[in-house]
Amino acid sequence: MTSESSNSKPTPSRRESAAQDKYARILKAALELFAERGFHGTAVPEVAKRAGVGAGTIYRYFDNKESLVNEVFRSSKTKLKGYLIENISGEGSIRERFHHFWQNLVRFARDNPVDFHFLELQDHQPYLDAESKKIELEVLVPIWALCVQGMRQGDIKELEAESLMALVWGAFVGLMKAESMGYTKATNITLEKAEEICWEMLASRH
Repeated sequence: MTSESSNSKPTPSRRESAAQDKYARILKAALELFAERGFHGTAVPEVAKRAGVGAGTIYRYFDNKESLVNEVFRSSKTKLKGYLIENISGEGSIRERFHHFWQNLVRFARDNPVDFHFLELQDHQPYLDAESKKIELEVLVPIWALCVQGMRQGDIKELEAESLMALVWGAFVGLMKAESMGYTKATNITLEKAEEICWEMLASRH
């Protein structure tokens, strides 16, 4: 046996491929419906219909609607985490690092509008399980650390880091929501100016 064949991964069987395809279709359909209608406004049979599977098929993968929405939440949050930490390091000024976070958030919202809309919904907390809450914290920690460091260095106003993050997130979500409702257009210039305004809101005056 050659080293190439011994190191190659086994090819999924037709049954395994079909199962993976169904799983992916269920997650995609659930994401779309939860984003459109929220958790309480979405029924499992509706997810099954959009995914093109029987309702019983969903229960082969998920115990209930709560386990399904948690898997959707973890998938979207993990995707967001990947965007936010890209090109982020402990180097550079607080302002430069804030710029990178902002640009990464813009890219995530532009590349994944359905995920972004789903994550902006305010009805997550009651159903989040321990694993989902862990991923939520993993996403927030780098931004929280930036706020704390900025306050220690005197670059950012003194306020709880959680409150600072809520202010910036709320401003960004409000702008993107206004665009989706047709009230404004979040052009690159608009987003650049919004970033500067948010920074001025946070920045201390030396």
